[in-house]
Amino acid sequence: MNINKAYFAGGCFWCMVKPFDTYDGIEKVTSGYMGGHVDNPTYEQVKQGNTGHYETVEIEYDVALFSYHKLLDIFFSVIDPTDAEGQFQDRGPQYQTAIFYTNENQKQLAEDYIAKLAQTYDRDKAIATKVLPASEFFEAESYHQDFYKTHPERYAEQQRQRQALMEERQNKQ
Repeated sequence: MNINKAYFAGGCFWCMVKPFDTYDGIEKVTSGYMGGHVDNPTYEQVKQGNTGHYETVEIEYDVALFSYHKLLDIFFSVIDPTDAEGQFQDRGPQYQTAIFYTNENQKQLAEDYIAKLAQTYDRDKAIATKVLPASEFFEAESYHQDFYKTHPERYAEQQRQRQALMEERQNKQ
């Protein structure tokens, strides 16, 4: 196996695990924090929005079975890339969207993907998703891991709220 890592911030990390976790070739999806200025941040610190961290998922995937482009497809299918203030009901800098690249190939693929995506939106809808170099990834506390499995009712409610907000925004366009 040739395992690579990818990092995506797409709002609340509880909602970002399941979309990736269900595919062959995805070895592991871990919730955590990236991009900030505090070492070993806690959830309590990050949720205040002052550490500079994004709630992020680390995806370990087998490059022979799963492409980075497919990861980008999944990521952009579950976020609103035009929302600069967070995602859906989760507001604040810790919930903004970003792609953290680990090499120049990931950076180029992400930038190219965003450039093509931007052509599908009206000119007044800028893509807010940032492409940033990966920094140290801090794994979130154990109770945040596999949230969709350990708290199915809360996860389902979170998904219903996200879906309702996404439909509301699409109807305004």
